[in-house]
Amino acid sequence: MEFSHEPVLLQEVINGLNIQPGGTYIDGTCGGAGHSVEIAKRLKYGRSDSVTPITISSDGKISEETVEETNIGFLIGIDRDPDAVKIAEKRLEPYDAVVANGNFDEMTEIAARYEVFAADGILLDLGVSSYQLDNPERGFSYHNDAPLDMRMSKSGLSAADVVNTYPIEEIIRILRDYGEERFAFRIAEAIVTAREEKLIETTGELAEIVANAYPARFRRDKNPCRKTFQAIRMEVNGELDHVANGIGAAFELLKPGGRLLVITFHSLEDRLVKRRFVSFTKGCTCPPDFPECVCGKTAQGALVTRKPIVASSDEIAKNNRSRSAKLRIIEKLA
Repeated sequence: MEFSHEPVLLQEVINGLNIQPGGTYIDGTCGGAGHSVEIAKRLKYGRSDSVTPITISSDGKISEETVEETNIGFLIGIDRDPDAVKIAEKRLEPYDAVVANGNFDEMTEIAARYEVFAADGILLDLGVSSYQLDNPERGFSYHNDAPLDMRMSKSGLSAADVVNTYPIEEIIRILRDYGEERFAFRIAEAIVTAREEKLIETTGELAEIVANAYPARFRRDKNPCRKTFQAIRMEVNGELDHVANGIGAAFELLKPGGRLLVITFHSLEDRLVKRRFVSFTKGCTCPPDFPECVCGKTAQGALVTRKPIVASSDEIAKNNRSRSAKLRIIEKLA
C-alpha cells in the first residue's frame, strides 16, 4: 500500500520552527516526510550570490577573482521504520536532504555522520504513523486480523512475544502504566488463560480476548481494545524510554536560539515532554533559605508555548487523527 502521511499541525510546526533559509534542521520522526518536505521547501540549497574581491599582488598588479560564498540549508530526516526511510528518500530527492534509518534518540550520532554538531531546529512527531496503523500486515490495528507484530523497526521483540511470554504481573503493569487501563487485571488474566490453550498469533485473536474480558456496560463509548493495543505497542517499541532519552539528546544538539518541537498523541507522552521542558527552564536549585546562589545553575531554555498547541476544528474535520495531537515548543538559551 502507499505510504500516506497527513502531517498534523503543519502550519503550526512551520511557524514554530522559525525556519532560517540557511539553517540546519532535523526531523527525528520523518515518517512519510510530510513535515520534512515542507521544511525542506523553505531552505536554501546550492551556492549563494557571487562576490568579487579585489587583491593587490606584491608587484602592484590588481586582480579580481570570483568567489562563491555558501550559506545553504540542510535537513536530516530520521526514522526507525525502513519502509518510511525508503519513501522519505524519494520524496526528499529534489532537496539537499538526507534520511537515516535509526531512532531519534540516536540523533547525535546520526547527525555527526553528516558533520552536523548543532541544529537550528528539531521536530519530534511521536506515536505510530498512519501508514503503520492502516497497513494490516504491520499488526498495529485491532480493526483488521493480521499477524500480531507492532514493531516500528520491523525487528526485535514483537507484540506476539509480549502476550505469549510475559508473566501476568508484567502484562498488568504494561496495561496500567502505558494504557491507563482500569481493567488491566481482567484483561491480563484473560490473555494468560487463552494462551494456555493456544498461542495468540493475530490481532483479531487478541482483540476478541480483550473484548470478551471487558465489562459489557463499559463498551459503549470506545472500542475496548484501544488502550490494550496502545500499551502493548508502547512496550514493544520502548516508546517512553526513547522519548525521555530523545528529548535530552535533541535539546543538547540545539544551537543557542534553536527550537525543539514535540508533538504528542496521548497523555503519558505529553506529561513526560512537559516535565522535561520545565526542567530545562529551571535555574538555581539552592534551598530557599540560602542568602545567595551557590549552585551556579541557570536556565537552559525558555518555553515558547506555555500551553500545548492543538489542532483547529477545520484540521480535525479533515484529519480525525489530529484531534489528540498536542504541540509543545521550547527555545534553547545562550
